[in-house]
Amino acid sequence: MTATQGDLASMSRYIFRAPRWYKSLAFAMVVAAVTGIGVFENTFWLEDLWQGVFFIGIPTFAASVLTSVVDQRLGGQLTANRASLLALLCEIMVVAILAVGGAVALATDLGQNFVFDVLYVGLASIFAFRLLIVAAISQHSIPKAAIPASIQTAAAAVLLFVYSGTLRYMDAGGPILDAYLSRPEQGPTTLGAILPGDFVILALLCLLYGAAVWLFLVIIDRPWKRSLGVSVLDFLGGFIGHIADGTRELEDFFEELGEEALVPVTVLAFEREDGTEKARFVLPMIHPGPMGEIGGGNLPQRVAQSADGLAFPPHATAGHDFNLVTEREVDTILDAAADAHDRLEFGTTASESVRTQVGDAKMLAQAFDDDILLVSTHSPRFADDVDYAVGLSAAAEARSGGFDEVLLVDAHNCNNGLKGDDLGHVTPGSERSFDMMQAAARAAEQLRDAPQHPVEVGTAWTETDWEPTDGIGPLGVRIACVTVADQTTAYVLVDGNNMEPGLRERLIEALPDEVDAAEVMTTDTHIVNKVESSNQVGEALDQDDLVDLVTDLTGQALADRELVSVGMESERARVTVFGNDRTETLASHANAMVSMGGALAVLMAMAAMGLSMIVFLLS
Repeated sequence: MTATQGDLASMSRYIFRAPRWYKSLAFAMVVAAVTGIGVFENTFWLEDLWQGVFFIGIPTFAASVLTSVVDQRLGGQLTANRASLLALLCEIMVVAILAVGGAVALATDLGQNFVFDVLYVGLASIFAFRLLIVAAISQHSIPKAAIPASIQTAAAAVLLFVYSGTLRYMDAGGPILDAYLSRPEQGPTTLGAILPGDFVILALLCLLYGAAVWLFLVIIDRPWKRSLGVSVLDFLGGFIGHIADGTRELEDFFEELGEEALVPVTVLAFEREDGTEKARFVLPMIHPGPMGEIGGGNLPQRVAQSADGLAFPPHATAGHDFNLVTEREVDTILDAAADAHDRLEFGTTASESVRTQVGDAKMLAQAFDDDILLVSTHSPRFADDVDYAVGLSAAAEARSGGFDEVLLVDAHNCNNGLKGDDLGHVTPGSERSFDMMQAAARAAEQLRDAPQHPVEVGTAWTETDWEPTDGIGPLGVRIACVTVADQTTAYVLVDGNNMEPGLRERLIEALPDEVDAAEVMTTDTHIVNKVESSNQVGEALDQDDLVDLVTDLTGQALADRELVSVGMESERARVTVFGNDRTETLASHANAMVSMGGALAVLMAMAAMGLSMIVFLLS
């Protein structure tokens, strides 16, 4: 990926899962109770605790329970978990604002009226915050989003109205209304300072802050609509849904953004003498991203589940522009792989492997009948994704050497994470791209007339005890040992996203002496990037343990060798991907939104605060 895409990927540090609604609500009640003890001044602390739960917790409870119900009735998609978490965050915001206001009042003798003014600002602020979140998640217009967004502020205002006795200042009343809407004797005495005009001020502040939210969204939304044709609310809503509840709303945004592409899907299969499948390499020229299981993030796992034998889904020569927009597109890839597999014509011979190098580009190549397998690496130099066009060009060089089908793997096995301006992306026109093409051409030239012999293959794999947070996905570690004549080549596949520098060399050096050539590959699965944008193999786990595991599995694969027949075939799949330059544009806009949006939000907040002061002065 590019540096800009790396900045976008680093947004995964914000990923979390919203707790269950009752957990957020329980914590909110605890915060309300503790705040009540610190704020109210009754003779008995349990009464303070109860008043905290009542006056602070009840609006939070109402917002937690009612917001998702009202929002969904309006056609929104705010879940109970999100609504409860949002209510908790807003409660904490009000408590923090009141704490600051109280401290200022004590330090300056501004008095109780100033604290109430601060309270109105806090209630209007959480209305604005909730308005932004509800509008982003549910794609409502601002007026419609204001209905569920106002619940917490409105509930607090109702409690203030009733327990301050404000009704006594109005030309309304009667025994029934007084009984239910005027209870000053049951509330804190400090609420007696609230007047009917205060609620008018609160309403004006909410209108003012709501208008600020609308203006903020208009300003940041314009570049997205002009260059991408989508709304920033689509991105915010999908991103919040993914990080909070693990939903796939983000895929709807990517689908609207994407464009159609034809991608080759190449299958290399090994069959035993009885016709059963021993192993299957599946290489669709797409990128398994962008993060988590969104889009094609779990493609390697889906490929493995679809194969009869042990599946090897290495990384193809494609970058983030070729991310699948939805997981549904994975089915199209698997259908193409199945069609290619059905058309396989099996041979029984293969050549010994050769390694070529031009510049930093290294190729491990092996011919199987009239087809060729190429594995590319730049290790120990850093490298990340290889551009789609570069991969096609390198494969064309191999075909021009006399081979029918080419399976070109990007080993994706050495990088320094997201550090620096150059993240190792191999782009068209770069020196590395020409090095790759020449290395592929030299490999084809060496193997074109190389003698071929019967081929033996042995496999081994383990799921491992490591988790995605350790940099290892569910496919674990897989090894195929291919023996031709007196030479054995080991293909090591680790289910991870790139590899720490130097680890690839350590793994190869530790292989048994019986192995003559080897290459280490990663799947580039983005399942491991649910929490960390950079979570390379060897970054979190003990590298010595991985070296020992690979050595042991290689021994098992060597013992598992048997004669096989082999075939390679390709099929094209028509899928929707991010599209050329779309990823870069999206990343640029998202990064600009994060960097400039924060500053803009501060400016808008300061402007709103300034206007609030004018409202208070005029009132």
